[in-house]
Amino acid sequence: MRISHRLVAGVAAAFMLSACGGGKDEAAEKKEAEITFDKNPYPSTYSPYPNAPVLITNATILDGEGARIENGSLLLEDGKISAIGSDLEAPEGAMTIDASGRWVTPGIIDNHSHLGVYPSPGVSAHGDGNEISAPVTAEVWSEHGVWPQDPGFTRALAGGITSLQILPGSANLIGGRGVIVKNVPSRTVQGMKFPNAPYTLKMACGENPKRVYGYGGGRFPGGAPYSRMGNMAGYRSAWIRATEYKRKWDKYEKEGGEPPARDLELDTLAGVLNGDILVHMHCYRADEMAQIMDMSKEFGYKVASFHHAVESYKIADKLAEYGACSSMWADWWGFKMEAYDGIRENIPLVHKAGACAIVHSDSDVGIQRLNQEAAKAWSDGRKIGIDIPEEEAWTWLSINPAKSLGIDDRTGSLKPGKMADVVIWSGDPFSVYTKADQVFIDGALMYDRSTPESDPVTDFEIGQPGEGDRK
Repeated sequence: MRISHRLVAGVAAAFMLSACGGGKDEAAEKKEAEITFDKNPYPSTYSPYPNAPVLITNATILDGEGARIENGSLLLEDGKISAIGSDLEAPEGAMTIDASGRWVTPGIIDNHSHLGVYPSPGVSAHGDGNEISAPVTAEVWSEHGVWPQDPGFTRALAGGITSLQILPGSANLIGGRGVIVKNVPSRTVQGMKFPNAPYTLKMACGENPKRVYGYGGGRFPGGAPYSRMGNMAGYRSAWIRATEYKRKWDKYEKEGGEPPARDLELDTLAGVLNGDILVHMHCYRADEMAQIMDMSKEFGYKVASFHHAVESYKIADKLAEYGACSSMWADWWGFKMEAYDGIRENIPLVHKAGACAIVHSDSDVGIQRLNQEAAKAWSDGRKIGIDIPEEEAWTWLSINPAKSLGIDDRTGSLKPGKMADVVIWSGDPFSVYTKADQVFIDGALMYDRSTPESDPVTDFEIGQPGEGDRK
C-alpha cells in the first residue's frame, strides 16, 4: 500500500511556457511535488511450502466456529480448505489419512506471544522485546527484533500453533507495533509474516509502566509515569499529538501546500486513528479496562483485545457491548497486586456473557500446550454450572483470536476457501493425554509426530547438545 499525497498536473506545460519566454504559469507555481511514503515498507515474502491434496476421513471435526461433525471428512487442496462434511471422495493423486478415533481442528492461533523477541536461550543478548528508552515508543516494530531461529517456534508447532502474534513487551505505555506470522521455518521474519495482515499496536496499562519509569527510581529516560494517573495522562497526550498530526496530513492531502514532517511514532498512532492498525492492550483490572474503553471513544479508535484481563469477568457485559475481545490465561493469578482478583472461571464467564473470549500464552512454554489451557478453563466453567460444548470452547483458540487480529476472513476455521491450517490430534484435544499428530499450514505437512527425523530444526540448534531432540 502507498499513500499518495499530491499529484502534480501540468508540469510539462508550465515548463514549455517558461522555455518560450511566456513567464511562469500561476497555477503551476501552486503545484507541489508529489509526496509519497510506503505504509508497508517491509512486506511479507511468505510463500506456502509445497503441498498436495489431502483427504482426512473418519474424524471428529471441530470447525472452529462452534460446529462439530462426527465421522467427518476434510479435503485440503491447493493450500485451502476445499470441502468439509461426510463421505467426501478423494481427488486423483490425493493422500488419504484415516483419522478414526482422532480429532481434527483448525490450527491454534496464539494472539499474545514474545517468541523471537524473547527467544530461547533467554539471554540478555537476545532480549529485544522492550524498547524502554521512553514511555511512548510507537515508532518501534517488533518484527525488527524477531530472531527467526528461535527454537520456540518449532516447539510451538508441535503443540498445534499455526499462526501467532509477536508483540513488544509491556514496559511502555505504548510499546510499538506487533507482527502476525505463520509458524513456518524461514531465514527472515518477512518470510514468516502473515500476508496482508493488519499491523497491530501494543499498549499497556497498570503496574508495569509506572514501575519501569516511576517508582523504579526514574532511572530510565522519561521519568514519568509514576502513577495510574500518569499512565492515563501519557496515553492522552500521545493521542492528542497523533490527532493533530493526522489533521495536518488530512489537510495536506486535501489542499496541498507544504507537507508535514514525517514522524515514525505518529505515523503508527495516526494509523490507529485511521483504522488501519489494531490496538492490543495489556490490562488486568476491570476499572482500568473501562477507563481505556472510554478513552478510545474520546479519540475515535477501538481496542481489538485486552490482554491478560484477569478481571474481565467483572465487566463481561461491558466488553460484549463495546465489542472488545479478552485474551486471557486459564489460571494465572496473584503474582502481583493487579493480578490478585483473577479467578479460574474468568474465560467461561466472559464467553457466557456473549463477549469474545480468547486463550493466550504470553509464555514460550504455555504456547506449546494451549489446548490444555483451554481445557482447564472449560473444566472450571463446568464446575460452576457453565456447560460449554467443546466445539464452542475451541473458538477461544481459533476464530476468536483470528478476529482480534483481523485475519478471520482467511483463517481460524475450517470453512471452504480458507487457509488449510489444520491439526490432527491423537484424541480429544481437551485431554491432557492428547498430542498433535500432524500439523498442516496452508496445506503443507509441517509437523508429523510419527516421523521425528523430519521435524524442522533451526540453524542455531544444529550441532548443539539437545537432550531428547533428534538432529
